[in-house]
Amino acid sequence: MGHAATNTDTTAVTTWTWYKGEWHEGNPLIIGPQTHGMWMASTVFDGARRMNGKLPDLVPHCARVLRSAELMGLAPQITADEIVALAREGVEKFDPALALYIKPIVYGGEGFLAPTPESAQFVLCISVSELPESIKTGFTARKSSFRRPSPESAPTEAKASCLYPNVGRAVSEANKDGFDTGVMLDPNGNVAEFSYANLFYAKDGKVFTPVINGTFLNGLTRQRVIKLLREDGVEVTEKTVTYAELETADEIFGTGNYYKVAPCVKLDDRNLKPGPVTKRAQDLYWDFAEQS
Repeated sequence: MGHAATNTDTTAVTTWTWYKGEWHEGNPLIIGPQTHGMWMASTVFDGARRMNGKLPDLVPHCARVLRSAELMGLAPQITADEIVALAREGVEKFDPALALYIKPIVYGGEGFLAPTPESAQFVLCISVSELPESIKTGFTARKSSFRRPSPESAPTEAKASCLYPNVGRAVSEANKDGFDTGVMLDPNGNVAEFSYANLFYAKDGKVFTPVINGTFLNGLTRQRVIKLLREDGVEVTEKTVTYAELETADEIFGTGNYYKVAPCVKLDDRNLKPGPVTKRAQDLYWDFAEQS
């Protein structure tokens, strides 16, 4: 399925990109000023990982990018199975010991305001992306002044690139105050998620996470961790969460494709320690990933 561009030392390539039937080294120039995905922001993406040679939840990640495209009015001429096959082909171009980020992208090629559905373009970008130290050391968070948008004001059910400038604002704000990320509220003032990861907290051995309300993505790692914890006998409740509940939580942790499961070790001015529930969530997830 496609063929690789020539290179005398392909082992040194840190990114391979598939576009229109060929693999290209690095970051090929494929979008112009008249491309709808550039000037009208009709771009969606997804992210899977290869870790320890495993590809956990690759299939649902590849399926979700097509659902996101549909929500944005795009009709890509590729199936989820074809994306999976391309991803499996692409990861073979890298040293098997490397951790990778697998990023399928769909964007509109033509149109004005709304994209022309049939103009949808597909790209698959695979790059070296080592797992962050926050898996072990944890991350810090502060209450963000930026909120997640409502589904009436943005395409919140899609993993759409146009949503991420707001994520970037929240992260930059947190970074300026010495924190790694923000805790973002929804339009009603309840907790939605961390800036770029789903949020969980533990209290008295029970786990709670904000209920999906259309303002943030129901992350695939979120879904996986909920399932694994429940199968392990841990009570997990999806509910409306207030910020005050986080301020008295025993443990707080996040889930997402970047770090999978990681502890929050400081919320605002309160230090936290990774506890037994967080560790159990991590152990369960990595056991699952090793079997993928």
